[in-house]
Amino acid sequence: MKSQISNALSDFFFEYETPRQVLVRNRRVGVVCRLIQLGVLAYIIGWVFIYEKGYQSTDTAISSVFSKMKGVGYTNVSGNEMVWDVADYVFPPQGDSSFVVMTNYIITEGQKMGKCPELQDKQNCNSDGDCEEGHFKRTGHGQMTGVCVNDTKTCEVLTWCPIENDQNIPDPPLLMSAENYTLFIKNSVTFPLFGVTRSNLVEGIDAVSINECLHDPKDSPLCPIFRLGDIVKLSGFNFKTIAKVGGAIGIVIDWTCNLDMDVKHCKPKYNFHGLYGNPDETDKARASVGYNFRYAKYYMEDKVQKRTLLKVFGIRIDIIVQSLARKFDIIPTLTAIGSGVGIFGVATVVCDLVLLYLLPKRQFYKNMKFKYTDSHVQDPDSEAGSTETEVSKV
Repeated sequence: MKSQISNALSDFFFEYETPRQVLVRNRRVGVVCRLIQLGVLAYIIGWVFIYEKGYQSTDTAISSVFSKMKGVGYTNVSGNEMVWDVADYVFPPQGDSSFVVMTNYIITEGQKMGKCPELQDKQNCNSDGDCEEGHFKRTGHGQMTGVCVNDTKTCEVLTWCPIENDQNIPDPPLLMSAENYTLFIKNSVTFPLFGVTRSNLVEGIDAVSINECLHDPKDSPLCPIFRLGDIVKLSGFNFKTIAKVGGAIGIVIDWTCNLDMDVKHCKPKYNFHGLYGNPDETDKARASVGYNFRYAKYYMEDKVQKRTLLKVFGIRIDIIVQSLARKFDIIPTLTAIGSGVGIFGVATVVCDLVLLYLLPKRQFYKNMKFKYTDSHVQDPDSEAGSTETEVSKV
């Protein structure tokens, strides 16, 4: 027993086994094998290394975005002239990556808490019994008092009076001048894996040029100052249409960088997309269009709290940063090469299937490839016990 264990360990540590090789001289099989190997080689070089860049490691960026609008608007509604600056038409005012630029509005001035009749078609009634005291309706503006107003045939409600009437949206939009507002975007990104930090104020954008340039996809693609009308146009919308009822636009800052090259070549690309609404304006039956919200300005008058309510229609802008940096790394390179070498085994499997199951002489090839024995006792003088490598040629 001891000698058997000793022999087994000796065989394990001091012997080497290698597969028996059979060289097959068959043109069809040889061509199939080389074509498969050529396809695998093309896949490794073309797809893995050139297209997918499998020799590089990747990293995404940590980014921050700062924005600033500039421009002045003017309105004259029923003889009431007003100048609108950034503090009036940008929400919120902090310069975030997501904000709204007001382009149209409905204003209801002098509202105070009280009782007044609902708007037509909101809470119609024929008698007081149709207006349940203390109840609300989803489309209503306040709490019903239980009174049906005969003049309007609507329920009386406790709310801010007079009630806002938003049925008629101003057309053309009141702030068409917003088309000439400008947006300044400041963006910085850091790729922590590679220790690289970049800003969209790249080489060539200095204090002089930043005061003069205006972004243009062809003539000035790196300028970080954008005209609002150009943003809308590049996103596929018509400015007058989106300014009337509002909408949403995405500005995508794309940082795709190959850090095997000089870091100065790592520059942003700006893309514009209509996120909400139909740029082709072919769908006329949409249930809800545009983008709007309400806000109020409160004040005291004769010791009574009042407010001015504005329903704001605007362009919501979302600044989205996409990033991907690549750099040579030996580990993914060796992984890609190793997987590619493993795929070469596909050629052997396919050719073995053709030899052993499809060709007319498949039985002959089976006898050449496999060696059969009827005994488990190995004859040291037999062919299987030889330490020489055999090559059978067909």
